[in-house]
Amino acid sequence: MASVRSHENIEMMTYSEVLNVSGYVGNFKVKVRKNPRYVNEDKCTGCGVCRDKCPIKVSSEFDAGLGIRKAIYTPFPQAVPNIPVIDKEHCTFFLKGKCRACEKFCEAKAIDFEQKEKIVEVEVGSIIVTTGFDSFDPTPMTAYGYGRYPNVYTGIEFERMSNASGPTNGKIVLKDGSTPKNVAILHCMGSRDKNYHEYCSRVCCMYSLKFSHIIREKIPDAYIYQMYIDMRCFGKGYEEFYNRLQEERVRFIRGRAGEVSNIAEKPGEEGKLIVLCEDTLVGKQRRIPVDMVILSTAIEPRADVGAVAKLFSLSRTADGFFLEKHPKLDPVATSTDGVYIAGCCQGPKDIPDTVAQAAAAAARVLSLISKGKVELEATTSVIDDKLCSGCKTCIDLCPYKAITFEEAKKIAVINEVLCKGCGTCAAACPAGAIVSKHFTTEQILAQVEGVLI
Repeated sequence: MASVRSHENIEMMTYSEVLNVSGYVGNFKVKVRKNPRYVNEDKCTGCGVCRDKCPIKVSSEFDAGLGIRKAIYTPFPQAVPNIPVIDKEHCTFFLKGKCRACEKFCEAKAIDFEQKEKIVEVEVGSIIVTTGFDSFDPTPMTAYGYGRYPNVYTGIEFERMSNASGPTNGKIVLKDGSTPKNVAILHCMGSRDKNYHEYCSRVCCMYSLKFSHIIREKIPDAYIYQMYIDMRCFGKGYEEFYNRLQEERVRFIRGRAGEVSNIAEKPGEEGKLIVLCEDTLVGKQRRIPVDMVILSTAIEPRADVGAVAKLFSLSRTADGFFLEKHPKLDPVATSTDGVYIAGCCQGPKDIPDTVAQAAAAAARVLSLISKGKVELEATTSVIDDKLCSGCKTCIDLCPYKAITFEEAKKIAVINEVLCKGCGTCAAACPAGAIVSKHFTTEQILAQVEGVLI
């Protein structure tokens, strides 16, 4: 990220959001709102004194709620630029008009409470959408006790806990501060489930195995249980890692866990979390008392995926992810020329696949730049000026926003660069003024006649 920021041909707009996209391939106009940080980026040295002196503490989003942050904070340790931002919702100055501790102690005089948002418009030739994913919230799956039992964690929460820069400095601990001796990792939470997401999230098996390795490394005498439907170790070296975990005495139980309970029925279960599951390899029901439960949650589309799809004129699959032009032959392009997708916004994938897809999207953009020309589809729609009544019916129906209204002539006009020849406008036009090239009534009837003769 530091290399990207220092590149002479790259302009980073952090803490910003896209408001509007207009135009077409080679001629996009993107309106961006740069939100105020209330910190002057040119003056700030990133010393961190403002964070240390801020008295307000709130739950940290980056630490998945396990840690705290201040009202003035850097979003994550590797943030570029390393400039803090003031959270207006929790800052005492914005709420009550007093405090300003960060301003008093800032030697660089970088705090600027008068900073305003800026609206900028940039002209670009292509767009790559890489909005990422959200982690499934397992709260609705009440049988597993997330949110009810203190030591039931999601995969993201455990990732932050086990990280050296996390809220516990990398120590794996229970809520009472003690070290767990028995840990259960439950696979497919929200994945491969008709009630939530029917698709496989792909990464869950491998990060569950990684968690087992981390636990074994930090708590050598721990009992570790993996409860899975089946192991999907599909990548290079993944199967070898799975075999390594078996040698590290991780206990694999083939069967989805049915419930996590705190009701003790046998000696030794007091104060424990009881994982009930069926071991399908031996055909038995099991009750496994553990200290900690980790839920391997699904990858799902971002919460604002609908708004983003509308903003960039993208289609979506039934699962909610962005739809590519072709799953095998063109996995990074979309139905909108010049707009590409990469990463988990297109579907669940791991890091190597994400990197490969991102590189492919960048290569597609570079190929457009090097050619200097854009090849258009021949099967677009066309409007007969003499028949068009200017009713504007087609404008509202066009999914690609390819039709505009020409006030001088009082007729609709189709932009052939944006048009994809779907035929929606032609079917809806009450005056019959719109036809699809190469799909006119005469052509289709001629083809039918040719088949029948």
